[in-house]
Amino acid sequence: MIGRESSGLAACALGIMAAVLVAGHDSPPPPPGALLLGALPVQGSLTDALRAGFTYCVNTTANRLRCRKEDVTLMGQGPYGAAVDLRGGDGRGGFRQLTLWSNDDQEAVWTIGKLLKRNGWSLCRTGPSEFRGDQEIYTRAGSPVRFSIDISYWGKRRVRVLPEQGQPTGYCWSR
Repeated sequence: MIGRESSGLAACALGIMAAVLVAGHDSPPPPPGALLLGALPVQGSLTDALRAGFTYCVNTTANRLRCRKEDVTLMGQGPYGAAVDLRGGDGRGGFRQLTLWSNDDQEAVWTIGKLLKRNGWSLCRTGPSEFRGDQEIYTRAGSPVRFSIDISYWGKRRVRVLPEQGQPTGYCWSR
């Protein structure tokens, strides 16, 4: 009896472990349609990323592929490093944002925010006031994208360009 119970328990445990592994490797959704900001891809497929020059690709996890490009300019500013993070280890789920950063200057991304503000974009923050929060969110009516700029002192500051989908913007004090 003991041998049958332990082998039954082992088989059950193996079944549970297999189910957990399969659940952790769900197929990603299909990639979204291509969306460009100038020549930069904001969302799309792996083919869209490669076509835009994001050709240095590495698996960051078993379910994510990051493709990078160096010396990117945005709104005449840069150079920045840039990346798109694709769903699925082979990137078949596509990407849904563009991330830019400066390796040399933590404050370089704020130049983009100043240009957006000067060009009539609305500024909001994720915190409850003008002086609190960790993201500046820039939106403009009719634009297919929004910008999210890190303002925290921790980590590398980045600019994320995201498809506009009516997401919450945080506290807004300028329209």
